[in-house]
Amino acid sequence: MKAVERRLVRWLPRRVLVLLVAVALAQAVLVVVQADALARAVAGLDARLLPVVAAAVAGRAVLAWAGSGVAGRAAAGVKARLREAVLARAGAPGAAGGGSAGGSGGGRVTLLTRGLDAVDPFFAGYVPQLVAACVVPPVVLAGLVAADWASAVVVAVTVPLVPVFGALVGLRTAEWTGRQWELLRRLGGHFRDVVAGLATLRAFGRTGHQSAVVRRLADEHRRATVGALRVAFLSSLVVELVCALSVALVAVPVGLRLLDGRMELAAGLLVLLLAPEVYAPLRALGSRFHASAEGVAVAGEVFAVLDSPAAPTGGGRVVAAEGPPEIVLEDVTVRYPGADRPALEKVSLRVAPGERVAVTGPSGAGKSTLLLVLAGLVTPESGRVLVDGVELGELDMAAWRARLGWVPQRPHLFAASVADNIRLGAPDAGDERVRQAARAAAAEEFIEELPDGYATVLGDGGAGLSAGQRQRLAIARAYATDAPVMLLDEPTARLDVRSERLLVDAARRLLEGRSAVVVAHRPALLSVADRVVRLVDGRLVPGDGTGARPSGSFDESPGGRCGGGVAA
Repeated sequence: MKAVERRLVRWLPRRVLVLLVAVALAQAVLVVVQADALARAVAGLDARLLPVVAAAVAGRAVLAWAGSGVAGRAAAGVKARLREAVLARAGAPGAAGGGSAGGSGGGRVTLLTRGLDAVDPFFAGYVPQLVAACVVPPVVLAGLVAADWASAVVVAVTVPLVPVFGALVGLRTAEWTGRQWELLRRLGGHFRDVVAGLATLRAFGRTGHQSAVVRRLADEHRRATVGALRVAFLSSLVVELVCALSVALVAVPVGLRLLDGRMELAAGLLVLLLAPEVYAPLRALGSRFHASAEGVAVAGEVFAVLDSPAAPTGGGRVVAAEGPPEIVLEDVTVRYPGADRPALEKVSLRVAPGERVAVTGPSGAGKSTLLLVLAGLVTPESGRVLVDGVELGELDMAAWRARLGWVPQRPHLFAASVADNIRLGAPDAGDERVRQAARAAAAEEFIEELPDGYATVLGDGGAGLSAGQRQRLAIARAYATDAPVMLLDEPTARLDVRSERLLVDAARRLLEGRSAVVVAHRPALLSVADRVVRLVDGRLVPGDGTGARPSGSFDESPGGRCGGGVAA
C-alpha cells in the first residue's frame, strides 16, 4: 500500500475498520462451513446438510450487504470531511498564492466535485476488499490444512504470486490514472474559465478557438481514460491466469489421488471447493484497485492542498499599535509543497512607517507570495516578519488583518449592492463613508450612472462592470477600511490607459499617510511609490532590495525616501 493510500485509510474511523475485519472474518468462517457441508452432502448423498449450505450462503450475502453499507456510509463521511478540510484551506498558498497545490479556481472546483467523488470506490470497494484479502485467505488456508496439508502447501506457495504480478501491472495503472486525472483537472478548470469569460470571448470573436481547445483537452482525456482501461484489462488477465494455473496445480494432483484411492471423496471435494476461495479475494482486489486508482490520484491532490503552509488563524495575543507600522522581513524563505525552488529565498526588506514600497519583477518571481506573507496567509519556512518589532506570529491575527487594506489583481465582487461591496471590510461604515470612499477611488461617477446608484445589485463577480470599474470598487473597499497598511497586487494589470490613469490617481489618494507594499509591473503605478525593489526568482536583486535610492543611498528615516522611485 502506497503512502497516499495509507494516509487515506487513516481518515476512516477506527470502528469502521474493526467492523470490516469482523465482517471479513465471519465470511471466511462461513466459506469453510459452506464448503465442508457441501462436500459431505455430495460425497455422502446426504440432503440433510443442504439447509446448512443454504444458511451459509444466506449468511455470506447478509454480511456482504452489511459490509457494503458500512463502507458506503464511511465513504460519504470521509468525503464530506475532506471537502471541509480543502475548503478550510482556501486561504492557503495553493489557493491564494498561486502555489502548485490545488491548481486554479477551476481546478479546485473539479477537485471538490468530480474529483472527490472518485474516492468512493476506494472506501466502498477497495478498502473492504483489502481487509477481506488479508483475513479470508489465512482462515480458508487453515481449513485446507485440516483437509489436506499437501494441497495447502501448494496453495501457500502460489498465493504470493497473485499480489506480485498484480503490483507489477498496478504500477503502470497508477501512472496512467494519474495522467487521466491531471487531464480531467485541466479540462474542468479550463472549461470553467471559458464559461466565466464567455461574454469577453464572444466580443473578441475567440469562441471558436476556445471550443477547439476544449475539444482537444477532452480528446486527450478520452485517450488517457482508454489507456488506463487497457492496462486495467491487462492486469485482470494476468491475475486470472495466475489464479487459474495455481488452482490447476492443486486440482490435478487431487484428481490423480482420487483415482488411485489415496484420498477420500469428501476430502477431495473440500480441497477443490476451498482452493479457489483462497485466491478469490485477491482476484477481486485487483479489479477494486483499478476502480479506485483515480480516487487515489485525487487524494494525492487533496493532501497536497492540505499540506500547503497553513495560514495562521489565531496567532498570539499582542495587538499592534495604532498608526502606520514599521514592517521588517528578515531572511524570509517560503517553499510551496512539491516546488523545485523556494517562492521566496532569504528576503530581507524594511518598510518604514508611512513608506510606500513598490515590488517589481517577472511573473513567478514571488511578488504575490510576499504580500501573502505580510497578510499572515502564508507561514515562512524560515526567517521572521516583524511589525513594530513584534513577530507576526505573536500578533492577534484577526486584529492585524483588520489593519490591512487589500487590493488584488482580480477583486471579487459579490452578488450584492454596490454599497455592500464597498463596505465589505468595514461593515459599520455609513452611507457617507461609502460615498467618500467611492469619490477617493474615482468610482462615484460610474456608480451614479447605474440604474439604482449605490443600491444597484451587481451580478456575481461584478458582472456588468468593466475591469477598471471593478478595480476602482476594490480601491474604494480598501479606502473604506481606513486601514494603516495597504497591500496592492498589480491592480492596474489588464487595464486600458484611461482606466489606469484613474486607478493610479485613486491609489495615490488611498496610500497617502499609510505603510504600503505595491506589486506593480507597469510604470504608471510606480509613481505612487517612495521606493522600488525588484524580485527575481524569489530573491531581491542586489542594490534593489536594500532600500537604496536610485543614486545608491537611502536614509532609513521616513524623511529620507526617494521621490517617485521609477528609476529602479
